[in-house]
Amino acid sequence: MNGYSNELNFVNYLNGHKVKKLNIMLLELIESLFDNVNEDDVITAWKNPFKQKTDIFIKINNIKKRISIKMGSKNSVHMEPISEFIHFLIENGISREDVIEYLKYQYADGTTNGTGKIRLSSEEYKKDNQLKLDKLNMVLNQERILKKAIDKFVLKGNNDINYIDALIYGTVEDFVFVKKDEIKEIIINKKDLYATGIHFGPLFCQPMSRCLNYNKKYEKLRFCVQIKWYSLLDDILEYKNDQLYKNNCH
Repeated sequence: MNGYSNELNFVNYLNGHKVKKLNIMLLELIESLFDNVNEDDVITAWKNPFKQKTDIFIKINNIKKRISIKMGSKNSVHMEPISEFIHFLIENGISREDVIEYLKYQYADGTTNGTGKIRLSSEEYKKDNQLKLDKLNMVLNQERILKKAIDKFVLKGNNDINYIDALIYGTVEDFVFVKKDEIKEIIINKKDLYATGIHFGPLFCQPMSRCLNYNKKYEKLRFCVQIKWYSLLDDILEYKNDQLYKNNCH
């Protein structure tokens, strides 16, 4: 099952049904997102036709909530042209020197525009440039920048004025969820994470393809930035367990 069909499964399960008919996990989600919900309330749900962070909408009593849904491994949460990503860095005060350092990492061919003849893999590039990448990561993981990155890459994106209300990981039969403020907390708590790749907390930044085999079909992917949340499920479960521990201690 792919992501699109998984999203439709949630829509089909929810749409037109009463709250009392939901499985226990979806009931918990609904009660967490909606105030004063009644078991006889009827749910309306539909797929978002636009490419935004919101995958599906859920509406009860004219109150609408926006949901992002993920599944599987190596979750991609955002992608955009390199020009838009660089604009994001500049508008958030990243220095020209650091912007150039990122561009060198993106292309790994000795240039800042992808015109170099010899392309290196990510691991090959890191061998001689890890200290520079570590320095750049210290800049990118400042809390003020991290908050902007969370909005852009996970909660809102480039083409929506609204934030998602919750993120679901999994399928109708088996999933976990976190709400908007919890997502912010999870990512900011990882700001001191050490990793060799370029990252914003647990959100890893990389070209969509390094195209090391020079295949013309994939060449354009070198000029796109992809943000992946590899540890998404683990991070959600870790957060949930921490919250459970804190609650039990009190």
